[in-house]
Amino acid sequence: MDLNVAQKLIQSHLKQGEMQPGKAIAISIDQTLTQDATGTLVMLTLEALNLDWSRTELSVQYVDHNLIQEDFRNADDHLFLQSAARRFGLWYSRPGNGVSHPLHMTYFARPGGSLLGSDSHTPASGAVGMLAIGAGGLDVAMAIAGEPYHLRMPEIWGIRLIGKLPDWVSAKDVILELLRRHGVSGGRGRILEYHGPGLAQLPVMDRHVIANMGTELGATTTVFPADAEVGRFFTAYGRQDAFGDLLADEHARYDLEEEIDLSTLEPLIAKPSSPANVVPVKEIAGEEIYQAYIGSSANPGFRDFAVPASMVKGKLVPPNVSLDINPTSRDQLAELSRAGHLEALIHAGARLHQVGCNGCIGMGQAPASGRNSLRTVPRNFPGRSGTPEDSVFLCSPETAAASALTGRITDPRTLGLAYPRVSEGEHPMMNRAMFDAPDRVRSSHVEVLKGPNIKSLPKFDPLPEAAELPILLKVGDHISTDEIMPAGAAVLPYRSNIAKISEFVFRPIDRDYARQALQIGRHAIVAGENYGQGSSREHAAIAPRYLGLRAVIAKSYARIHQQNLINYGIVPFVLADANQYELLSPRDRIAIEDWRGAVERDSTLTVRIRSERGDTWTLVLKLALSSRDRAIILAGGAINRWRNTSARGGEPRGEA
Repeated sequence: MDLNVAQKLIQSHLKQGEMQPGKAIAISIDQTLTQDATGTLVMLTLEALNLDWSRTELSVQYVDHNLIQEDFRNADDHLFLQSAARRFGLWYSRPGNGVSHPLHMTYFARPGGSLLGSDSHTPASGAVGMLAIGAGGLDVAMAIAGEPYHLRMPEIWGIRLIGKLPDWVSAKDVILELLRRHGVSGGRGRILEYHGPGLAQLPVMDRHVIANMGTELGATTTVFPADAEVGRFFTAYGRQDAFGDLLADEHARYDLEEEIDLSTLEPLIAKPSSPANVVPVKEIAGEEIYQAYIGSSANPGFRDFAVPASMVKGKLVPPNVSLDINPTSRDQLAELSRAGHLEALIHAGARLHQVGCNGCIGMGQAPASGRNSLRTVPRNFPGRSGTPEDSVFLCSPETAAASALTGRITDPRTLGLAYPRVSEGEHPMMNRAMFDAPDRVRSSHVEVLKGPNIKSLPKFDPLPEAAELPILLKVGDHISTDEIMPAGAAVLPYRSNIAKISEFVFRPIDRDYARQALQIGRHAIVAGENYGQGSSREHAAIAPRYLGLRAVIAKSYARIHQQNLINYGIVPFVLADANQYELLSPRDRIAIEDWRGAVERDSTLTVRIRSERGDTWTLVLKLALSSRDRAIILAGGAINRWRNTSARGGEPRGEA
């Protein structure tokens, strides 16, 4: 049978199961990616597992998210990550080296390989023909320890590109068009695979933009073929030995098919506060802006900065506009300087910030209250920017630069400028000296450094036989992990201290949740559709578990967060009848009898609901769990299960 690229990638890494959509499978992992906002928990997990040395082809620890060092906490975490990387055999990317996703694709990714990353935008490396999947940190730690990654076989969604992008329309507009069509859950349970003649004019970094933001559709990952364009990219960076063609077979088929005519696209923009709230820029042109922010893993390429630099060269942004420039790597910063683009940006009034993720995750560059911020970042969830009542729009670099020049949301086609043609050159800069390589000979003598804010992982109890759980909170559809466990400068410095960071759980929704949860102990919450969308941040599972959360009842879940809940022993129930969501209220109590028995064997469970008025009724809940998921929940979490099975002679590898 002829195979598409995604099927070839999965088939070559398949360890368990069959490639039938919806079936449980396990795949081997060649590489892992961790960053500092999630990597601390990965390293603490490796310590809890007593791992001697990484068992992957290579694993890399980046420091890119949390670079603000206003006190000792972030600096201590950086030293902890560096020492743990040396101890467990990971590469280490120093603070200020750059954002993980474009760096990993440039220095380490390879066609035909598999990559698991504790960051939801890990699929960016799919731009070069890699099977790159975002996951929770605990799953990544298990991969570093040599375990396969478990998931359900996705459907393969073939997206055929035809035509050519017009001037002033770029890769960001391609993925915004898909979000306009399908929303933030349209890719759930699917891999997006791009193909067709339109690919020929999309350079690798443009493909990175599209693959990165496939995550916002809820997709498992995005893949592109490793074609001649990818070959040129590897040659330019001196990595031609790592390149090999990976193309779909001539008669390959897809589970779903769609076509985008690139020539028909126009500048698009996602309005607050969802990546799917997409309209043409011309529809809202004229609204005043405070900020235009260019950078992040969603637009990390040289041209994403060089085009705006060419647009503003010799001009000055208005005094009421903050033009924020966040280069994505040291290499790129040097390239922009060498080409004169940095000077053009500086003289136009741009504010140049430290290389890293920064404002994308609310670590600086927060916009003024009540003012519009245009950003080339991947997400605009409420409050993610660092300003509680923010108004963040997602757009292309062209639209951001045009709007910075006018002080209003502006369709770049209306400026009357010639479209800038920019080129990075045949031999872009690379600096491997900013990566510390692992050294096994010296690893056993490395002391893992822990500052006073770094605490070992809490220990959790197994699933109880039965329970009566109060419903402490009810939330709506598309609740993001940023709303469950906020990021930003006030919260992320506690990422290696679960007891402290748990004080911030659900703070944007209910400031009293953490205090009440700690007092009550075991409890449940109720949610709508696509619960836990967004970041892979497993703090959104482990911190609520620390506060006593044992069950979530939702209409549906985002993939990564559902697995994170399971990994920390929280049962992700699904309503058998979504209409009954309306009947559930905070302060209702859920009586679950023979809980362990149901998790061990059943696909549905009937529970009794006792309302605060005293009347009772029954509710049917679904348990869509694999045998491995069930074993993890029964043990009280994946670490407990690892310890239990290791004590009996090793991790069971036959479960799907």
